Amino acid sequence: MQQHEVRALLAGLREGLAQGEGLALATIVGVSGSAYRREGTKMLIRADGSYTCMLSGGCLEPEIVEAARGVVASGKPLLTRYNLDEEVTWGLGIGCGGAVEVYIEKVQPDAVMDRWWEVLERGEPALLVTPLEPSLGRWMISAKAEVGGLEDPALEAQVRERAKGLLEQLQPQPLTHTFHLSDGRSVRVFIDVSLPPSELVVFGAGHDAIPLSQMAVNLGFRVRIVDMRTQFALPSRFPGAEVHLLRPEQFPTLPLNERSLVVVMNHNLLVDQSTLEFVLRTPAAYIGLLGPRARFEKILKSLAQEGRPLREEQIRRVRNPIGLAIGAESPEEVAMAILAEILALQRGFEGGFLSGRQGRIHIPNRPELAGS
Repeated sequence: MQQHEVRALLAGLREGLAQGEGLALATIVGVSGSAYRREGTKMLIRADGSYTCMLSGGCLEPEIVEAARGVVASGKPLLTRYNLDEEVTWGLGIGCGGAVEVYIEKVQPDAVMDRWWEVLERGEPALLVTPLEPSLGRWMISAKAEVGGLEDPALEAQVRERAKGLLEQLQPQPLTHTFHLSDGRSVRVFIDVSLPPSELVVFGAGHDAIPLSQMAVNLGFRVRIVDMRTQFALPSRFPGAEVHLLRPEQFPTLPLNERSLVVVMNHNLLVDQSTLEFVLRTPAAYIGLLGPRARFEKILKSLAQEGRPLREEQIRRVRNPIGLAIGAESPEEVAMAILAEILALQRGFEGGFLSGRQGRIHIPNRPELAGS
């Protein structure tokens, strides 16, 4: 799920619990073929049939609501499969050509889930392990703590090994995997993922940074704006973002990490040069420089003449020009192109047209790009 969806889900959960409503949580735990959403997508259903977030474009939701009412009444989780093919006799006629598995459970007091909601609220890296046979327990794993556990020692050992690998990844994705119990039986286990929100750091608080900031905030990014001009670096111009009034020599006070995504758009050649020198010393996952390639080459020439040439591997880290090639002209269009490129790179896509592509469109066509 995206961060804005997580926020909406948690708000709905708090409201429902405060009002004493019967609530159910539906989670996509498996996708085969083509489907609207991916594993880990969630939907919160209230007793009156209203819901927060969606698992499809609107066609699947009525079926989920009816199933959720039964789950709330019985208290027993339900794993159900929905065929989305409009040509299948008993399908839902959605036309995606695939199928989804949805795990529906009643929301009720539980030490593991209570901790999981806290983890999601704080945006901490963690995993929620849910065997699709409820009798086997539940487990929340993070670098800081573990809550709950699994009833079968062999299963717990296998899951722990898989969890270790997932927690080491920059952009792990929710998945359902088949493990084996001590008696040799197989069991499918869904591993959900909580991640900190991606951080977009924009150097430059000019007019064109405003739509970039707002779009990123709406998408769930943590946004930080950096500028040394007091008339531009104003929180009132960037709702939902953190604004830092800093000169280039103060940039080292700004922590950047491997989840930081940097856009340099100061509209001043010397300031852009100083900014690039700083961000290239950090592990930032993405560094984009606004402007034509000729402008970047001027910066490279200037640095070389000053005796501080960039190494080839540093030059390759800088994406310039930035954004997908959509013919963007207005600040809003440029912002959309930049964020589209960032999302594509985060998820391992090249950002080309979908038209004519066969199979699931949510499978990366360049997995090695993911997390770059």
